[in-house]
Amino acid sequence: MKKSSFVEGTLIATFAIIFTKILGMLYVIPFYAMVGVKGSALYAYAYSIYNIFLDISSAGLPIAMSKIIGEYNTLGMMDAKVRAFHIGKRIMVFLGTAIFIFLMVFAPQIASIMLGDLQGGNTVADVALAIRTVSFSILIVPFLSVTKGYLQGHKIINISSFSQVIEQIVRIAVILLGTYIVLNVFGKGVTLAVSISLLGAFLGGCVAYGFIKYKMHKDDSPELSLETPSTKDDISNKEIVKKIFSYAIPFIIINIVSSCYNFIDLTLLIRTLNHLDLGAELVEFASSSVSTYAPKINMIVASIAMGMSTSLIPTMVIAYTNNDWKEVNNKFNQALEILLFISLPMVFGISLLSSSIWSIFYGYNMNGTYILALNIFTGLLINVYMITSSALQGLNRFKIVYLCTITGFVCNALLDVPYMLLFSKIGIPPFLGAVSASITGYSVSIIIALICLKKECKLKYRDMFNTLLKNLVPLIGMILVVVLLKWLIPINYYSRLSCILYVAIISIAGAIVYGIISYKMNLFEKILGKSTSQRLLKKLTLGKLK
Repeated sequence: MKKSSFVEGTLIATFAIIFTKILGMLYVIPFYAMVGVKGSALYAYAYSIYNIFLDISSAGLPIAMSKIIGEYNTLGMMDAKVRAFHIGKRIMVFLGTAIFIFLMVFAPQIASIMLGDLQGGNTVADVALAIRTVSFSILIVPFLSVTKGYLQGHKIINISSFSQVIEQIVRIAVILLGTYIVLNVFGKGVTLAVSISLLGAFLGGCVAYGFIKYKMHKDDSPELSLETPSTKDDISNKEIVKKIFSYAIPFIIINIVSSCYNFIDLTLLIRTLNHLDLGAELVEFASSSVSTYAPKINMIVASIAMGMSTSLIPTMVIAYTNNDWKEVNNKFNQALEILLFISLPMVFGISLLSSSIWSIFYGYNMNGTYILALNIFTGLLINVYMITSSALQGLNRFKIVYLCTITGFVCNALLDVPYMLLFSKIGIPPFLGAVSASITGYSVSIIIALICLKKECKLKYRDMFNTLLKNLVPLIGMILVVVLLKWLIPINYYSRLSCILYVAIISIAGAIVYGIISYKMNLFEKILGKSTSQRLLKKLTLGKLK
């Protein structure tokens, strides 16, 4: 299996995640059309709970395992490395089984907490069935996570990235085929169709896990062998368990808090909008859009940081283990530079084209347009938040992780209802208050993290800020082109084909302008490095530009 450099690993993981997220965005079009607002809301309820408990059972394990494996591999501790992997799998058996049983038993109580007094939409029984169905995924996904972490710790990014693509394809096939068969072949209701579709995550995980195990079985590299070496390392299983939890818990907390952002927004949205007498249909539309359907489009932006952290953490751990602080500083700044260089044009482009993009996926809806136009900036902040928190964890600054993460979450929870009531008073759609509260919460977390990294780890951001200032030039050029073309090109928001052509033409024009100005300003080479930028430009221009 081929190892990847930091930038190469970042690009492989990012492209794989972006591809899976694009698939995740596209399947929503036929799925939403089949199940409607009520079915979409039911799907959102189940996944908001599933994501929290999935984070408890597995969120921290891939990165924690990659960190431990990378550390032991660098130190030549092969026995400890193999034992850490097997211990991680045993921990997963216990956690996955316990959480599965919990969700199966307490699904009605969880559903009741979520819905509150809402009448006229999904029932407690509907939501409980959906939660129980999706909980089967927790029996397989944690094992997949541990195995991915083992490969990532060896800087083998491509196999785990390919497995994500396979997992997503299988999951979407089950969702669409299952929903269609239940509704159109057997003539059953939306609740059963959504419940069947939720099994897609379990089946996709099974196939992806089988793919990774097959690839590992074919590889004969002694470095990847899971056989216990004859030479024993002077480290006990107890120490390994302690290290796994010490590395995993911060990641778990971060992911739980991120999922809780959606859960809190969803729960408070339902109650506040219901208090404002906006009607059950609008309440379920706004709550599912803010918690699930706008974030699905956001994920194409947020996936950049996911791919980057996959490669960033093992790289920073190795530099930190070798006490190479210059390399730590360079990699952190490079990660932020790449992140902002790619994310900023995507965020502003999606926000400016929010009406047509929402129409493509869900049909024209002015409220959906407002939600997406603002919510996409949450995706940008999540990116920066993930990179800063990943850096803190890679440098073992766990207390700071807890501080910035929990402080941001508390800000979001405290501001949700006041923002919504304030927006309602001044004539702004109140559901945008929940989005604004999330933006405030993530901003607070990022500011605290950057200040602490500078004070405790002596990291410097001057180069990153200089690059960001230069990056504003192509960004402004792109925005001007997009705004001009929006004014010149006619659009029928009720025609999906018209919206697709509209978005495609303006997006391509904006990307070309952004790329040309960036190239002229030498930003590709500055951010990606000379060799990587030359290879990338050669591929993008079919060899015409070097």
